[in-house]
Amino acid sequence: MAALLDGVFEGDLQKKVSSARILVVGAGGVGCEVLKNLVLCAFQNIEIIDLDTIEVSNLNRQFLFHREHVGKSKAQVAKESALSFNPDTNIVAHHDSITDSKFGVTYFQEFDVVLNALDNRVARNHVNRMCLTAKVPLIETGTSGYNGQVELIQKGVTPCYECTPKAKEKTFPGCTIRNTPSELIHCIVWAKHLFNQLFGEDNADEDVSPDTADPEAAGDAANEALDGESNEKGNIERKSTRAWAQSIKYNSEKLFNKLFHDDIKYLLSMTNLWKKRTPPEPLKFGVGMATGSAEENYDGIAREQKIWNLDKCTQVFAESVKALKDSLDNLPTGDTLVWDKDDADAMDFVTACANIRATIFHIATNTRFEIKSMAGNIIPAIATTNAIAAGMAVLHLLKVLNNQSASCQSVYMRLRPNPQNQIIVREKFFTKPNPECKVCSMKAQIVVRVNVSQMLIGDFRKSILLEKLATKAPDVVLDGKGSIVISSEEDEEDLNDEKLLQDMGIVDGCILTVDDFQDGNQFTLVIVNDEKQNAKTFEVTIDPEAKKKAPEEEIAQEKEEEEEPAAKKLRMDENSVPGSSKQTQEDSDDDLEIVESDDEQETSGAGIKRKQAPAENEEPVKRKKTETLPGIEDNDVILVD
Repeated sequence: MAALLDGVFEGDLQKKVSSARILVVGAGGVGCEVLKNLVLCAFQNIEIIDLDTIEVSNLNRQFLFHREHVGKSKAQVAKESALSFNPDTNIVAHHDSITDSKFGVTYFQEFDVVLNALDNRVARNHVNRMCLTAKVPLIETGTSGYNGQVELIQKGVTPCYECTPKAKEKTFPGCTIRNTPSELIHCIVWAKHLFNQLFGEDNADEDVSPDTADPEAAGDAANEALDGESNEKGNIERKSTRAWAQSIKYNSEKLFNKLFHDDIKYLLSMTNLWKKRTPPEPLKFGVGMATGSAEENYDGIAREQKIWNLDKCTQVFAESVKALKDSLDNLPTGDTLVWDKDDADAMDFVTACANIRATIFHIATNTRFEIKSMAGNIIPAIATTNAIAAGMAVLHLLKVLNNQSASCQSVYMRLRPNPQNQIIVREKFFTKPNPECKVCSMKAQIVVRVNVSQMLIGDFRKSILLEKLATKAPDVVLDGKGSIVISSEEDEEDLNDEKLLQDMGIVDGCILTVDDFQDGNQFTLVIVNDEKQNAKTFEVTIDPEAKKKAPEEEIAQEKEEEEEPAAKKLRMDENSVPGSSKQTQEDSDDDLEIVESDDEQETSGAGIKRKQAPAENEEPVKRKKTETLPGIEDNDVILVD
């Protein structure tokens, strides 16, 4: 192999390549190219993680996969194919989710560099935070059609993935989703919300029942409903969708009749909604369905490319409900399913529900393939863009290993040349981290050593958070999953007190984000499982690199604040440098802003429902409900503006 010849790599870089431990996250279009490049560069120790399985639609750009691999694990097949280039490489493949608790900080610390080839913001945020906490360099990649980017993320040196705000998600009024859908995308959003109500993380903003607070529903029937059945928020007082489904043991016929008949009949009682609209037509399970067999002509590729009739949708609804219930039952207590377009049962459920609801509201239905594209907001991937991004990522990797991180400026790919006639554009300077970033700014990072199989949440809250760390009203969120472990709400603060840490997903290497509602403090806890500790003992260590500014820095800041405005301006003018990196970057069009939209729940502070500290003498208020449009989720796609 050429990479092993003397002189191919300068100095001792060849030894570093041979000994480096590399983690590749994602085995899609970019991930396949990255893995191939690593093997051909003679990297000896590689691990690759991907939860997806191979689909026919992947074969045109993910060249490590062939038709005989359809349905198999991407990570495992990518490993086997890559070994054909260099059988001596040690590759470990994980068919798993990178957000799984076993891939915690301790796991990330085993690697010299991590390369990201991911497809959604939640997973990217998680890897970003893990690498920052583990102090491991991260090389982030992404492509969208002919556009793409490669960037190095290194704690304290470069901006992290979350330093730059991402594009706002497109929203729809809740009453449109719940009461008066007029487009197929409205039905798809409703179906994804239904998935979460039945099997996923419950979110009050994703209620799928009729919305009696709709201002258009002002007729007599609606007023009667509001007076008789609704609470002060305008929602019908009833069991939660999950609780009701559990009470009927997820009986598919009863679920169908409730969602597509009873709720629709209820909507029809809101007569004002239908004065200028065609009223919906309720459906009952097995009644009035299309003629013909549900199995007819839906084999093979026709299942993806042919629009299912109502019989087929009903059959798939029943089958997917059963399969998803079984998957939910197999999870640890308290865990929920996460919708993924590449999960066959989840995608079947959304396709069937969206098409059934569309039929009820006289909206044109569509194929599973098209609904999957709409649900994931997919942009077609270009194999050559993936190859360029992967090549640049491995060049960045070699520079990092050779202690040349300073030359790893972000690289962007464009469809059309810029004014300098460049289609591959490198930033001229490093951008500094955003000092206001809630993820990578120098906020406190605390390492807590506990026995996760013995300590209770209640003891963790009282002994560590309230007493040792002197918090007053902490909200604690498990990073990567977005689940609230400890809440500051008066009626919820002791809700999980009798559960073990490990039962709540708090295991070795996980990160907890703590936000003190009363004093505004924010910090992160890195959990280390220590079998030497018992149910009541623990050790707490504050990361010295994440402590507050040194006293001399605080003195300098105080001195600066005390300066007279004129003197301060003069000093700033004297120290300014024309053509500085900041000015150059602001004036240059070499940069591309990465823009993403995502349907999955955010793990950043912005994506978690948090109470805001009220102003003095002001009562806390709740946010208005909104419905969000699903975002991008292809296995090698991000949006680049």
